[in-house]
Amino acid sequence: MGEKRTRILNKNARRFYKILDTVEAGMVLEGLEVKSLRAGRASLNEAYVRATGAEAFLINAHIPAWQKADGYDPTRSRKLLLHKSEIRDLYLKSQKKGLTLVPLQIYFKKNHAKVLIGIGRGIKKGDKRQGIKERESKREINRILRRK
Repeated sequence: MGEKRTRILNKNARRFYKILDTVEAGMVLEGLEVKSLRAGRASLNEAYVRATGAEAFLINAHIPAWQKADGYDPTRSRKLLLHKSEIRDLYLKSQKKGLTLVPLQIYFKKNHAKVLIGIGRGIKKGDKRQGIKERESKREINRILRRK
């Protein structure tokens, strides 16, 4: 009932990419990694997803070991669990010009660790500035409407 929801977010993903579609995938983890994820000790800031013809991997996600472990690599590649058709779709989408596979968040669903993968297009500097201008103008309009 009072279970704490653990979510590790990639805060930079939506800043640098416009997310067009999302896919949920399972992950192959070691026991020490699961405990560390449940404690919220992980980072997706520099992580990305690579899909080949038959497999998909979460690369460069930093999940530290729960306890000291000899020979443990916190940024090792972790296999993602997807259907073959989903992997093929991700691979084809990642081959299109300008599209990237970005991990958005890691969370638990029915005691299984899941990663939400976003298919994103990089935002150019001009697009960022345009978005800032739109937000500022919406705020100004809301301020004026509230005063009346």
